[in-house]
Amino acid sequence: MTGTISPSASVLEAVRGPGVDNPSAFLGASSGNSVFTAPGRRGVIVYRVAGAYLVQFGGVFAPAEEQDGLLAAFVEFAAEQGRSIVSIQLQRADAERYARNGFTVNQVGASYAVDLAHFTLAGTKFMRLRNKISRAHRAGLVVREVQPEQWYDRMRQLDQVWLRSKGEHTPELQFLVGEYGGEMQAYRRLFVGTIDDELVGYISYSPVYGSRPGWMHDLSRRQPSETPGLMEAINKTAIDTFRAEGVPWLHFGFTPFTGLDDALELPGHSVAFNRFMHLLWTYGEQVYPAQSQLSYKEKWAPDVVLPEYLAFQGRASVAGFAHVFRACGAF
Repeated sequence: MTGTISPSASVLEAVRGPGVDNPSAFLGASSGNSVFTAPGRRGVIVYRVAGAYLVQFGGVFAPAEEQDGLLAAFVEFAAEQGRSIVSIQLQRADAERYARNGFTVNQVGASYAVDLAHFTLAGTKFMRLRNKISRAHRAGLVVREVQPEQWYDRMRQLDQVWLRSKGEHTPELQFLVGEYGGEMQAYRRLFVGTIDDELVGYISYSPVYGSRPGWMHDLSRRQPSETPGLMEAINKTAIDTFRAEGVPWLHFGFTPFTGLDDALELPGHSVAFNRFMHLLWTYGEQVYPAQSQLSYKEKWAPDVVLPEYLAFQGRASVAGFAHVFRACGAF
């Protein structure tokens, strides 16, 4: 049995393979993650160690017939370390599998996707969005897709400006969000916005495989300014590019505490944790800006809302959930 190895092409191979249908799966190949494999079994499990927990990302990335066995091996691996497992961003099929294997599973949020074949900004409901995009361009915004290497220094500078605008002690999150650079950069795409040749915003897009292939609106940063519509204009240019290429889907990724629906909970879920999620949606902006994130995503009228789940080995606990944020570097 193998514990930790560096993320590699084997992770990418797994998330691109059969049995994996998670729009965020590519993030499993990011730097800083640990990867679990088991002899004689295909597939991988991506995780990070956080205190007494192994925080697993995105389910078991393996063919369907391998998933139960690989999950059982991972449970044994965690027990050998004296740690518990908490799994984040499970899709519905993953959630059902974990529940069958003795985990307590609750909905934790949702992800959003737009069908690009039918996408349009025509009509009155998109008037405000079109106006914001037009204002950004009138302010001198130029958007283009670029090769990232020559932009890294400016991107890092913008990252720091963006973080300072969020508050003095705001950390840069990892694990559940993307990155740029490294061995996986060749698989991503980068669109930048400049005004007078100054970088004012960028969006990195990660590949999505599975039943709704395409790209995911991933890591994004913008210059704090009075100019509206910067990110919307960058994303619209990317959409136009993807549509011209025949890309089927644009995903907007996972937002915790959103899309909560009691009808989507599985049998055996924690009623108390369900209530806690609803409280975080209403009052948890200091934990995560879910409402503002959802507002941005809903501007694009997503065609599909996918529930995403959190699974606890044993009983659901706030401590286990807190360690997900710890694995992300939130504290």
